[in-house]
Amino acid sequence: MTDSADDDTTVNRRRPAPSSVHIGHPPTEEDPPTVELPAISASPAAAEAEPEARTEAQPEAEPEDDVHDQTVPVARPLPARRPPEPAEAPPAPPPVTPSATPAPEAPPAPEAAPKPEVSAAAAAPAQAAPGRAPATLLTRVHRWLPVVLMVEGVIMYFLAMTLDPGPLRGVRPVDIDGLGLISAMPLSAFAGILIMIVSFFVTVTQAVDRKILLLVQISAITLALHGAGSLVADEPRFPTAYVHAGFVEFIARTGEAATSIDARMGWPGFFALFAFVTRTAGVTDLTTILQWTPPVMNLLYLLPLVLILRQVVATTRARWYAALLFVIVQWIGQDYFSPQGFTFALYLAFVAIVLRWFGRVEPRVKPLPRKGLRRLLAKLDAMTPGELANPGVHGADRVLLLCLLIALFVAATASHQITPFMMLGVVTALLLVRRTSLSWALPFFLGLIVLAWISFQAVGFWAGNIESMFGSLGQIFTNLQRNTGDRIAGTDPEHALVLKARLGICAAVLGLAGVGLLRRLRRGVVDRAALVLLCVPVMALGLQSYGGEIGLRIYMFTLPGACLLASYAFFPNLPGASGDARDETIPMRKRRVRLNPQVTRKVSLALALCAAMAFSMAFLVARYGNEKFERVTTGEIQAMHYIYEHDRPSARVLYLVPNLGPESTPILPWGERDVDRIEYRKALVHKDPTQIKDALDALRLSERNTYLVVTTAQADYLKLNEDFPADWGRRFRTALDASPDLRKVVDNRDAAVYVWKNVPKSTPIPDPAAYTGRDDPGSPWTPVGAVALAVTWAALFAYEVLSLRGRERGGRGRRRLLFVAVPAFLLSMAVIVERFLVIAGS
Repeated sequence: MTDSADDDTTVNRRRPAPSSVHIGHPPTEEDPPTVELPAISASPAAAEAEPEARTEAQPEAEPEDDVHDQTVPVARPLPARRPPEPAEAPPAPPPVTPSATPAPEAPPAPEAAPKPEVSAAAAAPAQAAPGRAPATLLTRVHRWLPVVLMVEGVIMYFLAMTLDPGPLRGVRPVDIDGLGLISAMPLSAFAGILIMIVSFFVTVTQAVDRKILLLVQISAITLALHGAGSLVADEPRFPTAYVHAGFVEFIARTGEAATSIDARMGWPGFFALFAFVTRTAGVTDLTTILQWTPPVMNLLYLLPLVLILRQVVATTRARWYAALLFVIVQWIGQDYFSPQGFTFALYLAFVAIVLRWFGRVEPRVKPLPRKGLRRLLAKLDAMTPGELANPGVHGADRVLLLCLLIALFVAATASHQITPFMMLGVVTALLLVRRTSLSWALPFFLGLIVLAWISFQAVGFWAGNIESMFGSLGQIFTNLQRNTGDRIAGTDPEHALVLKARLGICAAVLGLAGVGLLRRLRRGVVDRAALVLLCVPVMALGLQSYGGEIGLRIYMFTLPGACLLASYAFFPNLPGASGDARDETIPMRKRRVRLNPQVTRKVSLALALCAAMAFSMAFLVARYGNEKFERVTTGEIQAMHYIYEHDRPSARVLYLVPNLGPESTPILPWGERDVDRIEYRKALVHKDPTQIKDALDALRLSERNTYLVVTTAQADYLKLNEDFPADWGRRFRTALDASPDLRKVVDNRDAAVYVWKNVPKSTPIPDPAAYTGRDDPGSPWTPVGAVALAVTWAALFAYEVLSLRGRERGGRGRRRLLFVAVPAFLLSMAVIVERFLVIAGS
């Protein structure tokens, strides 16, 4: 079967069987030669029918595509070629006739005429020793060429990014402009990335599935793309990562999670985990962890992603190309030291376990309805499934995997607000499309975990923020505008290209996913699991704006399904049937071929290569387009450390904002330490850098031990996103230096810290605000709800365990458990609603 780039045709071609049959790939040069011995004399009719019979028995498979990740060459001797056994030879030769001349001319068994010929041919190169090495090197070019290219690309890239600035090497931070890091990268770095991608394609086009090499190549590309910021930065990038480190420090120091300090403390699982690890290991400085978290997290994402791709019925090229796409279009930047980056890895592991060990593929046996929508849906249901069934894990192993699923879900629920809803949506949708063997008890079990956590553990957050939680519910277009239009309008024209590049990548990936879906449908294949992974996250757009970032999170969660479908746009065919891929089938579809299949295959590979190169270059623009203000300098770290050293008993930090709106994040490395002692406030600034009155008033009216922090990152942010003048930062600092009411306590190239000069020393410094933990006021029915939750979870878990034994077994026990679970579930839901009404009202 071959790919057709122009009309999505599937061509079934028959080839004569070779003497050595290989499952999954054709024989290569390094396979030992198979000597064909002369057959016993047969009639001419049988001799003519033999090749045709072997041709019909040959599986219809693509020579270049592997059918499974576990393929081994197997030699099958052809029965018609067996040599005659000496014991059955007649005592006297039969009479010679002209029609039987081949039989008596056969050489005797001890001489074995074909074998000496093969041995002589094989010995000929051995005699010509000088010419043997070049011949072997050239015949094995497909084995060493991708390795050489990969090593060359890696060395070229990392030297270009890490050496001191010079011709074709080094990165100068002063050259970074509105386009981000790409404006300061040398040309040799781009060449290294492209060489690594070419190396990947040289490997993936081979007939043999070289898993280890492909995984190493994708890992190298991942480190190059997602580790660029870590390679060139002196300090960990992205200011928000520092406040997460501050949460870890606070929990390690106090042993509590205070939602009064920050709402994210209501989901402290990620911070508590690292607080335990760092305290146990004696680690007090998280700088190294913050520096290398992005590339490490992206490498971690590859492990469950590859497991997900192993469960789809696709060619080897499609699977590995989907993994490559996932790496080069994942520009979101949520892989820093954050709960969302950590729980996204849990999400991928959750999906991988569901598809791998709880997958379900059942062919349709019911007849098709006669007409209407039901007939259309039945036709889709009768198509070839795009997923593989589970590998047959039974008994205690399935129970352990179920417990692992629940543990992953609980960890995600305790760490992040959105990820558990994505997990719950995926497992529910897989049940709806009949692609999992789990029962409906699990979604109710998991959904109750989410609601219970919000009601009992995050009460300190939602008790006074009901409007922020549910105010954006159902406002799809408003949430979309806050995630797209508001991020483009009113920005620097050069930086607006970065934002448009991000939207362009999203549109291109979704467009390719649509093309891939259509090409698979035309081949009679329906990929339900990929559609679920693509469509379920989009539903979150109607829930909440999430501070204007819900669109970014949706795109991140759609990537596994979108990249898989996008790979089908180039490689939509199914793998050929073979002995080790019994669950994979080829739809018999005869269509007119308009182009040579060999040509269309090469065109598909060329288009896929060009798309990968284009995406990799666009990735650098989209991923590091904010480098002008997302990178953190040593001078900014020194300024904040000065404040940490002088924050007893408390301190206040004023950061610059263009307006006093409700939502604003400081563009500086804030909160790394003492989040319970330092309060961060806003200082209003204007486009005219000489108008410093509002900033001075904010400092003058504040309590003693208040600091006004001015950094180059804040000035660059105002320039790129708020149309401030290019020299605004320098002129603003000059105006502050000229003020007689200010005293500068920190001064370096990247940051300056000011205090009010005329504050009497007798003025007391206020104590820090008292922080509160969970702060659950409770309700009259809270104890009853806690008991009902425990009973419901126990009953639903037992029901799911019994279902794993088989739907035809344990029916009476499951019905009895339902009689317990249903009333307890309804009572639990009633108590949760009652808590929302009582606590929010008070």
